[in-house]
Amino acid sequence: MYGYYYGFDPTYVLVLIGALLCMWASFHVNSVYNKYSHIRSASGMTGAQVAQKILDQNNVRGVRVEHVSGNLTDHYDPRTQTVNLSDAVYGSTSVAALGVAAHECGHVMQHETGYVPLKLRTALVPAANLGSQVGLPLVIIGLIFGLSNTFIAIGIWIFALAVLFQVVTLPVEFNASHRALVMLEQYGILGTDEVASSRKVLGAAAMTYVAAAASAVLQLLRLIMLGRRRDD
Repeated sequence: MYGYYYGFDPTYVLVLIGALLCMWASFHVNSVYNKYSHIRSASGMTGAQVAQKILDQNNVRGVRVEHVSGNLTDHYDPRTQTVNLSDAVYGSTSVAALGVAAHECGHVMQHETGYVPLKLRTALVPAANLGSQVGLPLVIIGLIFGLSNTFIAIGIWIFALAVLFQVVTLPVEFNASHRALVMLEQYGILGTDEVASSRKVLGAAAMTYVAAAASAVLQLLRLIMLGRRRDD
């Protein structure tokens, strides 16, 4: 039906729920991080020093610890073999910063040990990029201009690849945080109470990935509902 996509659409509620979840998760992680970023660790080590210590303890060679600008822009890049720590983490001695630094090293250890979900997520990157950039526009174009069901279905399946990437990301992030907390305590970097504080920070950070995955699933559900309603 030409022009079908215009006007009020009750399925927008699903998009709204997803957006609210992501907003809450972002607010929560910033709130928790700010709280524990003011608590200095007893060891006095910086995020950069902790990352390097973890790499050394695991005999990881060839991976560098580098400083990147921004707030909570921390990430491990396997292509350049760098643990990139943000302004708030690299030189900070807080229990929050050390938890984040250890988390990124958790990704290094996943890479070193051939952690299967990480391999799958890496393999999905090209498909996920295609899904996020092409899938949704195809569905919208198909609905607006009344194109064939096959055209719309292709768009939905392509978008589903981006959703799959978000879902696969969850075990990768949770496992990296688990590895981080174990290493922080095992290597004597943080005490038991400090590890508990870092766990709260990493748990809040994990919720941003849960929210992103939930939002993507809700968007996919919306597209499926729109496609089916078009057939009615």
